[in-house]
Formats: sequence, structure tokens, C-alpha cells
Amino acid sequence: MATEIKKAVCMWCHSHCKVDVIVTDGRLEKVVGATDDPRSEKMKQVVTACARVRAAAEYFYHPDRLKFPLKRAGERGEGKWEQISWEQALDEVAQKLDALKKQYGAETLASSSGTYRTHDEYRIRFLNLFGSPNNIGPGNICYGPGIAGVALLGWWNDFGGMGSATKCVMLWGTNPREAYRNVWFATQDHLKRKGKLIVIDPRRTDDAEKADIWLQLRPGTDAALALGMLNIIIQERLYDREFVEKWCYGFDKLAERAAEYPLDRVSETTWVPKEKVRDAAVMYATTKPAFIFHSMGLEQLSNSIETYHARTALAIITGNLDIKGGEELRAGPPGVVSEYEVELNDKLPVEQRKKQIGINQFRLQAMPGFDLIIEKYSKAKYARGHIAFAHAPSVYRAMLTGSPYPVKALITLASNPLVTQANAKLVYQAIKSLDLYVVVDFWKTPPAELADYIFPAACWLERPACHTWTDTFNFVDCGDTALPAQVPEECDRRPDYDFWRGLGMRLGQEEYWPWKTLEKAFDYRLKPMGLTFKELVAKGGYYAWPKEEKKYLKAGFGTPSGKAELFSQVFQQLGYDPLPQFYEPPESPYSRPDLAKEFPLILIAGMRHYPFYHSEHRQIPSLRKQHPYPIVQLHPDTAAKLEIKDGDWVWIETPRGRVRQKCKLFDGIDPRVVAAEHGWWYPEMPGEEPWLHGVWESNINVVIDDEPSHCNRLNGGWPLRTALCKVYKAVGF
Repeated sequence: MATEIKKAVCMWCHSHCKVDVIVTDGRLEKVVGATDDPRSEKMKQVVTACARVRAAAEYFYHPDRLKFPLKRAGERGEGKWEQISWEQALDEVAQKLDALKKQYGAETLASSSGTYRTHDEYRIRFLNLFGSPNNIGPGNICYGPGIAGVALLGWWNDFGGMGSATKCVMLWGTNPREAYRNVWFATQDHLKRKGKLIVIDPRRTDDAEKADIWLQLRPGTDAALALGMLNIIIQERLYDREFVEKWCYGFDKLAERAAEYPLDRVSETTWVPKEKVRDAAVMYATTKPAFIFHSMGLEQLSNSIETYHARTALAIITGNLDIKGGEELRAGPPGVVSEYEVELNDKLPVEQRKKQIGINQFRLQAMPGFDLIIEKYSKAKYARGHIAFAHAPSVYRAMLTGSPYPVKALITLASNPLVTQANAKLVYQAIKSLDLYVVVDFWKTPPAELADYIFPAACWLERPACHTWTDTFNFVDCGDTALPAQVPEECDRRPDYDFWRGLGMRLGQEEYWPWKTLEKAFDYRLKPMGLTFKELVAKGGYYAWPKEEKKYLKAGFGTPSGKAELFSQVFQQLGYDPLPQFYEPPESPYSRPDLAKEFPLILIAGMRHYPFYHSEHRQIPSLRKQHPYPIVQLHPDTAAKLEIKDGDWVWIETPRGRVRQKCKLFDGIDPRVVAAEHGWWYPEMPGEEPWLHGVWESNINVVIDDEPSHCNRLNGGWPLRTALCKVYKAVGF
């Protein structure tokens, strides 16, 4: 037997672990942590403990993986398909797009993305060259709110920095054990070093049990809590006065706003005892360096940007920016062509930029905010794309209503919008109304079953990888193709790059797609380094540059004032409140007491469970066996009143509909709150309508609000943590 070790980068989450792929006689045997990973021994531990990695062969050889392009042969959703070639599929899709563009304009095309674990910059390149500003996806509720941090600082400051020098860690609305394993391992090391830990979460997570202080707040009140903590730090003069005087803009105005949030008000609003709010503020401010980590908690509130603003202000006024063990300010890769440059954002005509749906209401994350921020923070020598989003809920409504203009075509890449987008019933109706729906994915997901064409994408084991930004930053990361994506008579999967280039070449974009393969495109991006992709892989597939503290001393902050802006001039120029504030969620016991009479419980939607990742991996036997059903957490007292027992199937109902999940009694949640898992569909159920792989059974997004008037005022993020609901036993299950 001939055994080879192929070097790759795992993309089953955002940790970007370097792995060794063991291939024997051309067949995948297993995947293990890279023996030569230069980052840390800890990353190898993350891989070794990863159930997803252990299931690599199950995934790769699963009989349900898409193998060849498919064309709809019956009615939409009927489940009848014709296998065709890539060339025929690309020809036909390009012809239909060209016809729709001539009839309605380029803006009639929208494209829905996933979590940017493909090479999504080439999707943006295609859209810009085609002339469509309607890039949609989860960005408004995912990394997108980080744009607030860029507007305030001119730098990205999330995720990086926690290390051996960190003395205090604050985990805010995140559960790393289930969602961010590398952060969870780092947090456990922090606890072993006797570092301080503050957890802010409505649920008693694994880390909350170990925390020095756990703040169990009412869902959706994070901005009030952050402003209350700011008020304590300012009133008790616990802030870094030297940094504030030299490098902060608008401190006095922030102090005035924070003074509106005394402890009595904050405690009443958040349900957190006053003494705990004060203790957390003092611990954070006096235990330096300190690091705040959050991920998909505060980002998914109606008050998300305002909360992000207040949370960033905590790091600013305490001087925890760009110091060892604090919050790193991210610098772009020197001598490498960045994602932003590849996207060709300057090729989208001005008149088309103005047509972006949602641009007038949600300006921060749309073109106006994008342009303002790029203009300012380029002087900080870093620019990153993927931030100019159309507003997804409004785009789906445009498909149905034709307002502000007809959206007749949608391309979904590595995404699952019927499961991952709020208000799934509306998304379903919108997709059904399209003239052209194209899906590029690894599996037949529920929305893929409604497509006109399905293209089989190569997974990370079948395509080369080169990332000039990652969630751990300050390095370029490369991995080679481990296994063939094209095997005659067996499969013809291709990188998403081939899909976008293939369409572009057929639609008059030849000049801008000079690289025939993804690897050649990587050669272009690495050329300033003096290396080809293959040469960098041969050198270990890794290039890092030294981390530099207090980079702002040289470059300043990429803001209008050149300082860290507590009073945001970017927000002000866009017509928004330049200071953080709290406002009640549009659907809460306080804003809608009338609705709360029928729906008395607050629903947290989005609970994660490892080893799944969003809507992925539920068809993998060893992973599904670990967690076969969706779980909703209910306090024992609440369950007793409702005559619900542990393990019962229950209905979770909101004004938008109901879905069922299995009850898990949990005394670590407030009796007035329930928490449901997200991402659920049942791949084992039939794909044709009405089943669509069980998308209507347990998918929490069926019952979640996406009404534009309820979305975040600045960036349009839809609320996932504050819906009002009722829970009752599902009889007969």
C-alpha cells in the first residue's frame, strides 16, 4: 500500500486548523492535526479533539454528496432532476442571466452567501463586474456588526489577543465550548493560570459555571448593561486617563450618555443585581490587560450596533487596545494582494451602487457606510471587503413585491437560507417566485430542492486554500488539494472559483478572469511575496509577520478625528446617533405587553451544539448519533406549570408560526426565558415538497421575526434573541 500525507487547511469551522490528510492508495484514511503546525501546540489539541475531523472519511464518501451538476426536470420542488455537464449548466445559467439583465437591469440578480469558508471574494468580484449591488447573507448578524468597531477605531479589533498575558477575560453572549473550540481551549488555559473570568449570558454555560462573575441578563438588554458598566468605570475614575486624553474623541459626551444609566435603571432593565454589575465593571477595569470575546450573541440583537459601540468603548477607555493580552488591532497582510483588492469594488458603477436594496434605511453596512469607512481607515494601512451588504429581508420582499424593483434571480453559494435566514416561510415564497434560482453547495439542502440548477462544490479536501485573513490573523495560511475533485464516472466537483469564473467568462468579463485555476489566482495574490502558491505550501503553507503593539502610535486611528471615537463621526455623518444607547427590543414583555399575554416567554434562537456547525453535518452518522434531535431548554418551574417533562416534544410558537423540539429541563435559565437550537433540518426526510428535508419541523427560523422596521436601525440586523413565544406539549410525538 502507498500512503501519502497531504497538507491542507480544515474549513469545517473558522479555526482554520492546519491538518495532515492521510491518503492510502488514493483513498482518504483519516485527518489529523498537522505535525508541523507552526502556530501552537494548542491548535493540534483542537484538531485531535475535533469530532468533525474524525468524521472526515464519513463526510467525504457520503453517498448523498452532490457529484455532478443537476438541472430541474419537473416543476420546482417536485424532486425531478437531470444530470448535465458543467459546461452545459454554465452556458444555460449565463444565457438566462444575460436575458434577465437585459430585461430588468443587473440589479435583478442577488447572491446569498454562507460563512465565508469558501473563497467568497470571487463571488463579490463577479457581482461587481455583472453590475449587481445585491450581495446578501448572514453578514448583518455575523461578523458584519464588527463594522461598528471599524467605524469607531479604523481597525478591526474583534477576536484576537487573548493569551498568556491576559489577566481578565470577558465572554459576552458566546459559548465557545459549542461554537469556538479554539477559544474554549484558550479560556481553559486562562483559568488554569488563575485569570479572572466574567461571563455575560442569559444561560449558565460551561464557562459561566467557572466564572468569577456571571451576569445573567435579560435577552436583548446588553446595551443597557454595557452603558451601566461604562458609567461605573467613568464615575469611579477607573479608566485609563492618559490614553483617554491622548487618543479618545468624545469622552465627555460618552460620559454624559453613560450617566443616563445608573445602577438602579440598569438592574431593573437587565434583571442583573446592582452589585454584580458594579463588581464586573470594577474587575474588568482594574484587571489589565483584559480581553472581551463575543460571537453571535450581541451581534444578533435589534440593538446590536449600539451594543457593539458600548462594548468597544469599554476596551477603549480602559486602554486595552493593542497591548499584549488585550484586544489586538488587526493589520492587513504586508506584501500580499488582499481580498478587498480581489473583489474589484471600484468596478461597480456608481449608478448601480445607489440601487442597493436597503441602502437608504440601513446605511452603516451598505454602500454609504462602506465608502465612508474605506476612505478613512485606509490610512491605517488596512482595508477589508465583505461589508457592503444589501438588506436580506428587504431583498426577499423585493422578490415577492417587485419593490423597489424586480429581483428575479438568486444564486446561493454554500448557504442554506431556508434554514439559516429568519422568517423561513417568506424566504420560501420568495424563492418560489424567482425566474432563476441557482445553488452551489456540497449537499441537496432544503433550498437546493427548489433550485433550477445545482452545482456540486468541491469541499476543502478537494480544493487548494489560501487565506490572507483568518480569525486568528497576522498570517497567510495555505493548504494544497488533498484529494481529487474530478474523477471520471464518479464525480465532477469544482471550487466555487470555477463557477464564478465560468459565468464571468460567458458574460463578457474575460479581461478580469486571467487565471484559469484557483491556484493561479493564488499565485497572483502571493506574487508580491516573491512566492508561488506551490512554493509557499512547500515551505509549510504558512507565512506570519511580527505582531506590533500600539500600532496607532504610527498610523493613528482610521477615523475622521484620527483617534478612537467614542462619539462616532461616521455614525453622525450617516444620520445616526453618534453615541451608544439602549432601546427595548421591538418584541418584549415591556414593548409589547399586549402580545406577552398570549406569548409570555422570551425565546433565544440560535443555541449551538457541537459538533454541528450552523446547519451542517446532520447527515453524518457519527456526528448525528451524538445529538440526534433538536433541544429547547426550559426551566423546571416553567415546565412544571406547563405539564411538560424532560424529553417531551414541545411546540415553540410565536406570532409567525410554530416548530417542535425536544424539551431539556435546565435550571441555568431564567423561568421567563427559553432557548432553542438553530440550524435544524432532517436530511434523511424526502427532499421533494412538501417535506423539503423536514425544513418546517424543527427549524427555529420558521418562527423568527425579520420585519425590516424591527431590524437594527444602523445595519439592518434582524433580532434572533428576543422573540416572544409560548411553549406547550406536542401531543402524539
